[in-house]
Amino acid sequence: MITNTTAPRKPWYRILYVQVLVAVALGIVIGYLFPGLGKNLKPLGDGFVKLVKMIIAPIIFCTVVHGIASMSDLKRLGRVGFRALLYFEVVSTFALILGLIIVNLLQPGAGFNIDVKTLDPKVSQTYAQQAHSLNPTDFLLNVIPNSFFEGLVHGDILQVLFIAILSGFAISFMGAKGQPILHVIEQASEIFFRIMGMIVKVAPLGAFGAMAFTVGSYGLAALDKLVMLMLCFYLTSIIFVIVVLGPITWLNGFSIFSYLNYIKEELLLVLGTSSSEAALPGMLAKMRRAGCAESTVGLVIPAGYSFNLDGTNIYMTMAAMFLAQATNTHLDLGQQISLLVVAMLSSKGATGVTGAGFITLAATLAIVPSVPIQSLALIVGIDRFMSECRALTNLVGNGVATLVISRWEKEISAEELRANLRHPTTLVSLAAEEQPVEEAAPTNVRSH
Repeated sequence: MITNTTAPRKPWYRILYVQVLVAVALGIVIGYLFPGLGKNLKPLGDGFVKLVKMIIAPIIFCTVVHGIASMSDLKRLGRVGFRALLYFEVVSTFALILGLIIVNLLQPGAGFNIDVKTLDPKVSQTYAQQAHSLNPTDFLLNVIPNSFFEGLVHGDILQVLFIAILSGFAISFMGAKGQPILHVIEQASEIFFRIMGMIVKVAPLGAFGAMAFTVGSYGLAALDKLVMLMLCFYLTSIIFVIVVLGPITWLNGFSIFSYLNYIKEELLLVLGTSSSEAALPGMLAKMRRAGCAESTVGLVIPAGYSFNLDGTNIYMTMAAMFLAQATNTHLDLGQQISLLVVAMLSSKGATGVTGAGFITLAATLAIVPSVPIQSLALIVGIDRFMSECRALTNLVGNGVATLVISRWEKEISAEELRANLRHPTTLVSLAAEEQPVEEAAPTNVRSH
């Protein structure tokens, strides 16, 4: 008797990314036709994002600790960290420069002729006050938590990464005595990924509520001339992914388009919720599934959420120049370069801050006083729509960084990586793979 080892094809309506896509479309329709109802659906989106944030810290902690503690060559770990930071800085700089070039070419703010005195200063004051807390000294000191568990409690990614690295090294130095602890952490990791598998099943509900609230609150017709800025930003982000990240992936043996298809579930989660954190657990799991070492995934992805914000960098240069154009504030080449350098530094403090892209923009304008900070009031209404593109671009960039660093470390061959990217695995099945198969026949082959 021949056993059929091919997994049955799942009906289209049970595929997660299809469900999320349908939910996003329904959310737009409900928010547009029934704005009051759309606003009331906000708790659905907030609830889903809170569920995801609930497990981000423990997943990162377990992944990083297990990856470091199980690595025998600690010099390699330092090399991975150095390469990742170097990659982040180079690619982020390209993002800033690209945003600056395109906003100067297309001039989306030209002709607005906005009088700053007519704008409500209270709108920008809140963000300006928050921006003062993003200075480099406070940012570095904030990486060190007040207690071992503070980062885990508050979900601060850099604090969790900091204590996880220390814990991983400590267990590694313990030798054989640390193996039981490492085993417990490995089992705990399986629990958290199983929880992730349960949470992700309600992703369509969260995406529906978040999108309905966004459209219901801000509308589609009320965007007026600001649509031009949004179109320029989305266009620049697409150009960045294809023209900058595309050649990087090609040089490392895989296609940017096969990679995008591989993470389509995560992209749709971010599109629906406007939060890149919603896709973080899935990205950790899928990068491991693609063939990257656990230690590389655990370091590059969390660190990238602070140091590799390509979408945020594009947004800051374009938004700052748009406000300068809209208020008829002329910036010469030297002032624009200064703006670029300040944006490069201020973006590093964006992690863990609600509305981080907007707040870092306020920090940049506060340091470069040529552009009136009161002009922030112009783009408050569309920031929610632009945050989706920021989060999508950040997510794509961090995944590419992880695969590239993994290729540099020779953790996986180009042929193996291309083969893995051709067979995307759903988040639910990834979580299920962490569990033992109880009634599997000897001839069964698990389908990936």
